[in-house]
Amino acid sequence: MTSMPRSRRASASLAALLIGLATASGAQAKQSDRDLPVQVDHADHFDGFAKPNSITTLHGAVRLSQGTLKISGNEAKVYVDADQAVSRVVITGTPAHIEQLDDSGNLMKGDAATLDYDNEKGIAVLTGNASVVQQGRGEAHGDKLTYDTKTSEMTGESGGSSQVHLIFQPKKRPAAPAAPAPASSTQQP
Repeated sequence: MTSMPRSRRASASLAALLIGLATASGAQAKQSDRDLPVQVDHADHFDGFAKPNSITTLHGAVRLSQGTLKISGNEAKVYVDADQAVSRVVITGTPAHIEQLDDSGNLMKGDAATLDYDNEKGIAVLTGNASVVQQGRGEAHGDKLTYDTKTSEMTGESGGSSQVHLIFQPKKRPAAPAAPAPASSTQQP
């Protein structure tokens, strides 16, 4: 690995997270976003850098982007494994937020107290007042939403007296043909 300034190393480490979280909604993430650089648009400060078995933490109104993908929260922790690959990322916030357009131009938005992405298993877990809204497709709400990026399977849970809530959007029907204009009844004497 070539040496980079510490702030550039932290943003480069987040690339794998952002690609994985983009698919966490169930929609096909905008594929061209993967070819764009990851940017740390805002953080008050960070601790750590990409070295084997390390954690890099971004603090304070963290905002990251990669093309149409936008992610934000109060803090982001990036876990780097022994091979210097991102193995896991945890974002916390009030709420932690993710959004991205898919290739059809539909917006996906997700919010939770914590977004936890296991890069090795391809599993994204949104915990604490979690919601995923997919424009034109529907939405899911619960205490915990888990999404497998490899199989597209999603599960939801709620604890205590709360319930999981789902909304499925109906299939769009073609517009009804316009009714013919009434014939004018002008009579001549």
